[in-house]
Amino acid sequence: MSVLNARNITKIFPGTVALDNVSMSFYSGKVNALVGKNGSGKSTLVKIINGAHDATNGSTDIDGREFRYTNPRQAFDDGIATVYQEMSLIPGLSVAENILVGRYRMNGPFVDWKNTFKDAAQLLETLGISLPLKELVTNLSVWQCQVVEIAKAMSVQPKVILLDEPTSALAQNETKLLFKLIRELTRKDVIIIYISHRLQELWEIADTASVLRDGKHVGTIEMEHATHKELLNLMFGNVEVKQRPADVIPDEKAVFEVKDLTREPAFRNISFALKKGEILGIAGMLGSGRTELLRAIFGADKLDSGVIKVNGQTIRSPDPVMMKRNGVAFIPEDRKNQGLIQILSIRSNLNHASLGRITRGLFVDASREKELALKQIEELSIKIPGDEYLMTSLSGGNQQKVVLGKWLNTEPQVLLFDELSRGIDVNAKQQIFQILWQLARQGLSSVVVSSELEELLEICNRVIIMRLGEFVDEVDPDRLTVEELYAECMGGSES
Repeated sequence: MSVLNARNITKIFPGTVALDNVSMSFYSGKVNALVGKNGSGKSTLVKIINGAHDATNGSTDIDGREFRYTNPRQAFDDGIATVYQEMSLIPGLSVAENILVGRYRMNGPFVDWKNTFKDAAQLLETLGISLPLKELVTNLSVWQCQVVEIAKAMSVQPKVILLDEPTSALAQNETKLLFKLIRELTRKDVIIIYISHRLQELWEIADTASVLRDGKHVGTIEMEHATHKELLNLMFGNVEVKQRPADVIPDEKAVFEVKDLTREPAFRNISFALKKGEILGIAGMLGSGRTELLRAIFGADKLDSGVIKVNGQTIRSPDPVMMKRNGVAFIPEDRKNQGLIQILSIRSNLNHASLGRITRGLFVDASREKELALKQIEELSIKIPGDEYLMTSLSGGNQQKVVLGKWLNTEPQVLLFDELSRGIDVNAKQQIFQILWQLARQGLSSVVVSSELEELLEICNRVIIMRLGEFVDEVDPDRLTVEELYAECMGGSES
C-alpha cells in the first residue's frame, strides 16, 4: 500500500487564506473522496498536489519521498495525473493520439503509428475498455471522452490519479460503468483522489471521505459507517434542505411557446407552452435530445422546422442575439467554453451579456459596470477574492453562479438552464433554488434540464419526459418518486 501525505499545507492568495494548515493522507487500494462546499479549498489542494499552484507553507510526499512540482506537466510525467471536470482532450485527434499525446512511438524523426496504435490498444485492453482507436474525439460521447481521459492518465503508469467531478456530465447508466472502471484501478496500486459534489454517489464508490471547510480539514470518515447527516454536518454545519414553497404558483398566462420544433436527428415535433412564473423541468437520459433542444430554442443551433413564440411574437429562425433581445437567456452545460470568457475578469463576465446597460456611446461606464457586477455577487453569494480577478481564480460552482448572474443582468423573462447545478455543492444548490423560486414569484419563467432527476422533482412545477428526441409524457413532480421518474426516462423499465 502506498500513501500520499499532505502535511501542514497553507496557501494564501491576496486577501484569502485558501488552505489553512491542512494535513491529510490518501491511500492506494481505496477510493479517497475529497469533499467540501464551493470555496472550501478542494481545487486549491489538488492544484498544489499536481503542480498548478505552489504552497505557501507545508509539504507533500508519497511514501516518505517529498515532491514539489512547478507545473502539471512535470507532475504528469512523474506519475501524478489529473482528470479534470472540464475535459482537456484535443477534438481533432483520434482516441489513440489523445491517449498518448506527446509520447508517441518514434522511428527516427517520424512517428511509428503502427506501434503507437498498438500501445494504445494494449492499454485499453488492460483496462477492459473497448473504444474505436481511430475515431476522432469530436465524434465521441461525453462518457467515452471521460474514459479516454482516464486511459490517458493510466498511460504513464501513475502513482496518483486525481478525478475532479468525473460524473458531472454523465447519465446514471454511464456513471455505473465509470464506477466499475474506477474499482478496477484500485487493484493496480494507484492512489485515487475523487472529488464530487454528488454526495449520494460517495456511498457507492468511495471508501473514505476527507472534508474541507473554509480551507481547513475538519475530518475524514469511513463511508461504510457514515450517515448523510454526519457528512453534511462536517461540510456545512446544519444545512436546511427546503422543498418548493407553496406560493411558487405559475400564472395561467403562457409567455413562451414552441410548436413542432424539429432538428434531426436530435429531436422532432417538440411542442410545449411555458407559463409566467413557471419552472418547467425536462427529464431524460443522456442522448435524449435535451441539450440539443435548448440550444436550438436559443438559436445556437439551426432548427429544421417549427415556430417559437415569446409573448405572442412569432420567431421562425431564432439566433442568440434575437432571443436575448426578446428576453430569453441560456445557461449552457459547458460553462468553461460556452458560458464564460476565462481570460477576462469576474466583473467583465458578469456584464458581458448586458453591455447595452453599462455603455455611454462608445465607452463603458465603469461605475455602472461595477454596480451591476456587485449586485449579482451579493445576491448569488458568489465567493470571490475581488471582482477584478480573472475567472480562473474561482471554483467551478462559483463560475456557474457567474454565468447565472451574467444573464440575470440582462433582466430576462425566460431562463433556459442546461444542467443548472453541475459542479455545485449542496449548500450552493439550495441558494440557487431559492433564487429560482424568488424569480418565479416575480414572474420570471424557467426551463430546467438536469441529469440529477431528484433535483427536478424538488424545484419544478411540472416535468416533461424526453426520450430518443421526443416528448413522451408529462408528470406532476409531487406525485412520483425519483425511481419512478428514472424508470420513465429509461422507457418504463429499470433495465
